[in-house]
Amino acid sequence: MGPVSGLVLYLVIWFLTFLVVLPIRITTQGEAGTTVAGTHAGSPEQHHLKKKAWIVTGVAFVIWAVVATIILTEAISVRDIDMFGRMGPVE
Repeated sequence: MGPVSGLVLYLVIWFLTFLVVLPIRITTQGEAGTTVAGTHAGSPEQHHLKKKAWIVTGVAFVIWAVVATIILTEAISVRDIDMFGRMGPVE
């Protein structure tokens, strides 16, 4: 795995983790009772994006380190997940 593919892997893991963390502990305007005119009651009251981004950066780095180690040591290869035997025998 080269540096660019390592960076792409990290960014994919970061965005997936961010999308998972984004709706956690969010208070909507409807729940807070402070609905602003022209907005939906489901709009967030406080989104805490900066805090969530920093947390996701750390968590994504740990996940990336585990995945990169598995890829670089070849602990799990593509042949290990070839359930239908389409890759043929090992030469």
